[in-house]
Amino acid sequence: MESLSDLFKKVPISAAHREQALAKSQQIVSDPLILKWRKQYPFVQDQDFKLNMNRFYQFVVESNNCKNCPGLELCPNDYKGHYSDLTAENFEGSTEINDQKVSCKLYIAKQTQEAIRSRIHSFYVDDRALSEGYSMEEIFNKDEEREEAVGQVLEYILLTKKSGLPKNGLYVVGSFGTGKTFLMCYMLHELAKTGLTGAIIYMPDFSEDLKAMFAEPQKLKETIDLLKETDLLIFDDIGAENMNPWLRDHVMGTILNYRMNRKPTFFTSNYELNALEKHFSFTSKDGEEEFKGQRIMDRIRPFVEVVHVKGFNKRGSRKD
Repeated sequence: MESLSDLFKKVPISAAHREQALAKSQQIVSDPLILKWRKQYPFVQDQDFKLNMNRFYQFVVESNNCKNCPGLELCPNDYKGHYSDLTAENFEGSTEINDQKVSCKLYIAKQTQEAIRSRIHSFYVDDRALSEGYSMEEIFNKDEEREEAVGQVLEYILLTKKSGLPKNGLYVVGSFGTGKTFLMCYMLHELAKTGLTGAIIYMPDFSEDLKAMFAEPQKLKETIDLLKETDLLIFDDIGAENMNPWLRDHVMGTILNYRMNRKPTFFTSNYELNALEKHFSFTSKDGEEEFKGQRIMDRIRPFVEVVHVKGFNKRGSRKD
């Protein structure tokens, strides 16, 4: 953006350049935004105005850019997502004009969204599920059969916002593609707005990746500590992972044992609770271990409210 001072500083100052600068000055003086501003600060004299002409020029140009906003990424202002604002003060007959950069609504919205997203850790779950935003109309109307489940999740969100973080979570169960993960991501996003932290883990991939962490004990410890301490923890598609004793007893057992009676844990699954217990009771290494299946379920069943998600498969032949 070429300022008035840039025009005046051109060497040599031709009559054409001077005339152009004076024309722009007249245009600024008569701009409705400036006329309104001068009514707000009637003590500003013409001389003060002339001495700060470049500031007023930028004030008008950036305000007009905002009126015709091309979007945050294409913002033409000097500082993307900001515009100039001018104020004036009078001290014992001396006028001081101050300018400052103000964040626009789009920039504030982006910063807010990034702050929300920074509170959520995602393990093997598509980030788009957490960052694209949600439509209440879509949540309610996409499938009438799941309205009851949606109501339970919304009630949980409202209660948490009103009364603080509860100790119990939700066990969201339903067939493939009914939107279980979608509902949990919505809950995470809404509660992250209140300052809560959260994590969501896609269990089939997480269980496989844990094998690689044997060689990185510090990374393993940091991951488990994060999952223990985060305010909201979601095990997504639990029951679909390849269960082994170490995952069940030393990872999930450790995390759930720490969180129970402290912080809520959430689950999405295609299995009812009794079927999940059978899943935990059998591993490819040690075979049937009914007691250990019951033990892990004692850290899940008493601390969740079951939410049945009904409806049609929105992913066709793909799994939820």
